[in-house]
Amino acid sequence: MSLCETCANYVYDDEYEYYVCEVNLDEDEMLKFLEGSLDRCPWYRLDDEYRIVRRQM
Repeated sequence: MSLCETCANYVYDDEYEYYVCEVNLDEDEMLKFLEGSLDRCPWYRLDDEYRIVRRQM
């Protein structure tokens, strides 16, 4: 599993019928992303659907 699959910015697009990253990247950032030359994604945000439940406890 890649980090993208657990990221809150990685969502299913019904129009394209596949998952896309919602982060608005410029040309240089997109090139690094597609080449896989980013060591760590600076836009990664854990899709933690239980975060609110833990706060209620």
